[in-house]
Amino acid sequence: MDYPGTGVKQAEVAIDLNSVDGFYSSDFQNSAPMMTGYDNPNGSSPTGQISAQAYRRTNAGAAGKFMENNGFGWLLEVNEEDNDQIPLLEELDIDLTDIYYKIRCVLLPLPYFRMKLNIVRESPDFWGPLAVVLAFAILSLYGQFGVVSWIITMWFCGGFMVYFIARALGGDVGYSQVLGIVGYCLIPLVVTSLVTPLFSSFRLLSNALGIFGTVWSVYSAGTLLCVDELQTKKPLVVYPVFLLYVYFYSLYSGV
Repeated sequence: MDYPGTGVKQAEVAIDLNSVDGFYSSDFQNSAPMMTGYDNPNGSSPTGQISAQAYRRTNAGAAGKFMENNGFGWLLEVNEEDNDQIPLLEELDIDLTDIYYKIRCVLLPLPYFRMKLNIVRESPDFWGPLAVVLAFAILSLYGQFGVVSWIITMWFCGGFMVYFIARALGGDVGYSQVLGIVGYCLIPLVVTSLVTPLFSSFRLLSNALGIFGTVWSVYSAGTLLCVDELQTKKPLVVYPVFLLYVYFYSLYSGV
């Protein structure tokens, strides 16, 4: 190669691009394009990833930075774990199917119906009996809201008395079990309380229905409460239960 104005002839230099392995490929158009960090479909940057928590702190603003500098940054933290929304009934431990079966056990305590009556005693719950007691209290209102709190108090106190007597007689029952049985066995009184107003003009018939509901409740409670070790002492357990349900019926009827 000659450079003008010099008269000196330089040696020619040739670069063979094929001699460098990997520098040039003849099938360049057929090869897959190189993916950079900016082409990543996940949107990650080649300069590194920043956590969501650090990103929130960076964009928290003046108030957020003030709280972070004064040791209150934990108020800005958010749990990044997947928090699945738990249904309200499951969170409150309310099983409607179980409550419905227990109601059937109370309404049908006879051996003929082949119900598993021990489920009411061995698997106690709180919300089912409470709903029954509240239903009975609402039916007993007659414009006096104080009756509701008094009936609930009698449910707790009367259940404790029955529990104390059952334990004194050697029964292997817990207070929650007795409380559940006493509450559920108010269902016959609730049923008769719904039917009695239809026969209010027939005083004798309405009283007969109230007595029938009371006996029904006592029989159901006695059947569910008297476990194996209390079978021989069943009258001693049924008697306080009978007095308790008679008192419940007197609160409803006003006698």
